[in-house]
Amino acid sequence: MSDTRVHFGDVPVLVCSAEGPTLGKEADALDIIGNASYNGEVRWVAVPAERFDDAFFQLRTRLAGDIVQKFVQYGLGLAVVGDISRHTSQSEALRDFVRECNRGRHTWFVTDLDDLRQRLAS
Repeated sequence: MSDTRVHFGDVPVLVCSAEGPTLGKEADALDIIGNASYNGEVRWVAVPAERFDDAFFQLRTRLAGDIVQKFVQYGLGLAVVGDISRHTSQSEALRDFVRECNRGRHTWFVTDLDDLRQRLAS
C-alpha cells in the first residue's frame, strides 16, 4: 500500500502507509514532508505509530522534538496514528508530552484515522 491523499472534511491529509520506512532521524521526516508537497495541497500528515523508531518515544533522544519541529516549520500538522501505550506506560514524561501535543494544533497522537477525522472536524 502506498501513501494516500484524502480529505477529512475540508482538510487535505496525506495518510502514510504502515509499510514505509522507519522514521529514525530528522531527514526521514523531511522525506515525508517532501512527499506531502509532491502530493499537492496537504495540511496534515498521518503516520502510523509503528513507523517511528523506538527512539522517537524516548524523549531524552530529542528525536520527537526534532521531527515535530520540522513539521511545524513546514506548516504541516503531524498525526501519530496508533497504539503507543507500551511506550507511555513506561514514561511519565512521554505521557505529559502526548497530553500537551494533543492540546495543541500541530501534533496529535490519535488511536486511529476516525479519531483524526473527528478532531479535524471540530
